Amino acid sequence: MKRAARRRATGKTQIRTEDIVPQVAKLSWAERLDVLDTLMLVLGELYVHLPLKRSLYGFDVIRALVSLRQQLTQIDDTQFHREMTTIISRLRDAHTQYQGPWTQKNIVASLPFLIESYGPLDDTTYIVSKVDTRTVKDKHFEENVHITHWNGIPFSRAVDLHADVETGGRPDSRRARSLESLTFRALEYRPPPNEEWVDIDYIDNENQPRSIRLHWEIFDPDLAPNSERDALATRFKRSIHLGAEAVRRAKKFRFNHALWQAEKKVAKVRAGKQRMATQFADFLTASTVTTSKGKFGYLRIWSFNVDDDQAFIDAVSTLVQDLPDRGLIIDVRGNPGGLIWAAERLLQIFTPHPVTPTKFALRATATTAAMARAVFNRDDLGAWSESLDSAENTGEPYSSHIPITPPEECNNLGQRYGGPVVAIADANTYSSGDLFSAGIVDNRIGPLVCVGQATGAGGANVWSARDLADSLRPAKILLPRLPDGVDFTMAIRRAVRSGPADGALIEDGGVVGQPYVMTGTDILNGNRDLIEQCAEMLAAQPWTRMNVRQAAGGIEVETAGIEQVDLFVDGHPAGFPHSIPGDGKHRIKLAVKKGQMVEVAGFAEESLRQKRRLTIR
Repeated sequence: MKRAARRRATGKTQIRTEDIVPQVAKLSWAERLDVLDTLMLVLGELYVHLPLKRSLYGFDVIRALVSLRQQLTQIDDTQFHREMTTIISRLRDAHTQYQGPWTQKNIVASLPFLIESYGPLDDTTYIVSKVDTRTVKDKHFEENVHITHWNGIPFSRAVDLHADVETGGRPDSRRARSLESLTFRALEYRPPPNEEWVDIDYIDNENQPRSIRLHWEIFDPDLAPNSERDALATRFKRSIHLGAEAVRRAKKFRFNHALWQAEKKVAKVRAGKQRMATQFADFLTASTVTTSKGKFGYLRIWSFNVDDDQAFIDAVSTLVQDLPDRGLIIDVRGNPGGLIWAAERLLQIFTPHPVTPTKFALRATATTAAMARAVFNRDDLGAWSESLDSAENTGEPYSSHIPITPPEECNNLGQRYGGPVVAIADANTYSSGDLFSAGIVDNRIGPLVCVGQATGAGGANVWSARDLADSLRPAKILLPRLPDGVDFTMAIRRAVRSGPADGALIEDGGVVGQPYVMTGTDILNGNRDLIEQCAEMLAAQPWTRMNVRQAAGGIEVETAGIEQVDLFVDGHPAGFPHSIPGDGKHRIKLAVKKGQMVEVAGFAEESLRQKRRLTIR
């Protein structure tokens, strides 16, 4: 198989004919059959959403693969791989993807601009929101120009046509991904564009019609220094849209190149010479926003694709401590997911109440039962083994639903930000981004504002082909060896919500929030209208403050709006509740020893509003 030379992100290369019509290595009949047999086995026995997809879309992926098997003598290798991609894509599941040998690892194809939309569905306006001026030299093609046609097709129609081949369980989520993939495509997870260039008609900022031809370029945006890199400790704890993560990195390379370059300097000092928050700069940004309702904190979580959940949470804690405590806007729009533990453990720092994580289940089949029963898999699958064994006798279609993130890990740090919270998501919030959004709503941490009908609806734990092979081997189930260049990812455990929505599926439905329609001001002026609406919601919520520090003979508690505090030492009550006479600093005597953990719970109007933990030094 001929592959294009690997492009590092230090430079871009125009896409070439051999990238669009790749020369793939010839497969023997046995190798083609190995690919089909492997996919039929894992889809039929392990793919967790198989019954759901059959029901929703009336599409039987197993029958489609059987039909393809009968056509093997009539198609060449390129057609075979494209047919495989098309069949798997009809599941509309970004977690379950086929990678043919034309794919280029870590490479993203991109046009040098970004399109965004605003307004209601029946009157949508499409504008250019960002331009890579290192590539585009036409001074008329700039931010805020209105796109009218794409290769001669009216642009709204072009978006709808492309949405037909996109993943996503709802029309709005498919359109959102279509709009993004018209200019950015991760070639590791999908075929290359069909064209070398795109002809675009637009209305410029002087209201004049113009056109421009722009070529696709390919480059490697590289991973961030602290990205999850398929480590053994985290490989079975992922929920991520890998293609969207690659595109996120490519956008940063395109439109924030100086920030992308600065990552390399941080990587060299990640052992402690830089603040922890700086090490996670690719995943987190924080600022203070000024609105008509006052100043509030704004935290953007770009991705959960980190390699250390505890360090990630500590970085968030560091950032929010410097923000106003009057309220916090948490923005996870476009977050493609990542480490499940990072998303779900983070929730606890925003609430005084216990956090309940989402729960996961496997399909109940003989194969999943054998896999969970194997000694080598006990750490990752042992909790599901008993229910899978039972299901073989009872006919239950799924195992018990059990958290991947242990509940004790979701509650072992406690609240670190005491102000009210509002979260923002959109139809491109996916995987662990879905789980985080569900956690915000289901644990009553705060309201969720959603651009679109709901979040992206990626409700599963995703495994690679290697993960599956490694887990099936101890159960004495061997997958055929895939030909070089062929790979896949698959949803293995489905997620259901907790709390008031207990048992509700996330896949294909997503997490519904309060709807919001983006404005032109949002796109071109830093989400001004969106932030203003969130500020109004924060201002309407009850507000209190409580800070705790160690003092001579006990602790000092600084409060505002708190009427009573209860004290606990190492989890046990420490005396009677303490009435708080008014706002300010209050000394409370407490007999404690070094190393003991003091927990202070603050109440107002008989409701728990604040909780802090302090380890005595």
